[in-house]
Amino acid sequence: MHKIVALWAVPRSTSTAFEWMMRQRGDLDCLHEPFGEAWYQGEEPFWPRWKSGDKVTPGLTLESVWEDIRSRAESGPVFIKDFPHYINHMWDAEFLSHFTHAFLIRDPALTITSMYDKWPDFDSGEVGFPEQRALYDLITAMTGTAPPVIDSNDLLENPAGTVSAFCEAVGIPFIEQALSWEPGADTDQYSWWDGGSFHANLRSSTGLQPQKRKYVELSDAPDRVQHVYKRMKPHYDRLYSNRIRPQ
Repeated sequence: MHKIVALWAVPRSTSTAFEWMMRQRGDLDCLHEPFGEAWYQGEEPFWPRWKSGDKVTPGLTLESVWEDIRSRAESGPVFIKDFPHYINHMWDAEFLSHFTHAFLIRDPALTITSMYDKWPDFDSGEVGFPEQRALYDLITAMTGTAPPVIDSNDLLENPAGTVSAFCEAVGIPFIEQALSWEPGADTDQYSWWDGGSFHANLRSSTGLQPQKRKYVELSDAPDRVQHVYKRMKPHYDRLYSNRIRPQ
């Protein structure tokens, strides 16, 4: 089996832009949140806001997704971008041993306000920070080596340096040309959720280009959003303190 590089992220963390950059490389079979598709709309959906009548895909399960990933890895190296909370019940030594793990984090003030903007009724079980930290700690304990962590702000401030550090950490070559692409990214062909409506910024972009850090003020956010932020911040801080620095 070839390498399966897994980037474990949280929603609204610039992870799809990172995935799009990985697609430009041309040397990896890239998958967009394959476990998430089954978690949200498989024949046995797990998401907490699911209700009778919501879309389901017959035959699609977390197990069938894993079978497909392994099949692809028989043919060549694979990259997946996904969220740990979709599969936390699958974490055992055998399953996790198949991946080269890496993590993408982002300040929860940015991710949670973005989720609230897109999904005002989002459930805290969809936010993902506790599971992301738990997986990081589990892999570290099981292997004795902390997996690499990159921060979204570092990625946006110094794309080339951050991606180069990521590539070195997961054992793949750095391809600088992959940082740029033509505008009009056709994310619809990969996005199973709502036709890719979450990716408007990506479609108008031309690559990962240096940007100033973003900050948001939470004082005007609803109490529920502020409460979720306070619960998630310690998990982010744990991984942030161990992030790799851009080269």
